[in-house]
Amino acid sequence: MAIQVGEKAPDFELKDNHGRAVKLSDFRGSKNVVLLFYPFAFTGVCTGELCELRDNLPQFSDRDTQLLAVSNDSIHTLRVFAEQEGLEYPLLSDFWPHGEVSRAYGVFAEDKGCAVRGTFVIDKEGVVRWTVVNALPDARDLNEYVKALDTL
Repeated sequence: MAIQVGEKAPDFELKDNHGRAVKLSDFRGSKNVVLLFYPFAFTGVCTGELCELRDNLPQFSDRDTQLLAVSNDSIHTLRVFAEQEGLEYPLLSDFWPHGEVSRAYGVFAEDKGCAVRGTFVIDKEGVVRWTVVNALPDARDLNEYVKALDTL
C-alpha cells in the first residue's frame, strides 16, 4: 500500500543520472518536493510525462519545489535518457538494491519488477501532502501536482 497523505515521507539516498547522491532529507526545511516514480526510461508514456515536466519546470521552481523522478533503471541508462530528452532535473536510480525506495513508498510492482506511476507531494517538513498512484499504462496529470503545491 502506498504512503498516505499526512505520513512522514520515508527518507532515502539514491544516485542521480550523474552519479551524485541525492537525499530526500537534504530538502527538508528549504524546499517542497514532488517525488515522481515511473516504470522505465525510454518508454512512451514515461517519456511523455517526463518531457511534459521538463517543458513546465518553472511551475515547480516558482513554487519553491524540487522535482525528483525515480525509476528502477541504472544511472547509466538515466544519464543517456536525460541527455537525449534534455531533462535537467534529477533522475534517480532505484536500481540496487532493486526497488528498495519504490517498495518503501508502496509503489513497486513485484510482478513487473518496476515502480508503478506514483507521485508524492512532500512539504518542507517532510510530510506527504498529496499523492496519486496510477497503473503502468495510465499517465498522470501535471496540473494536479501544481494544484496540490498551491495548497501548501
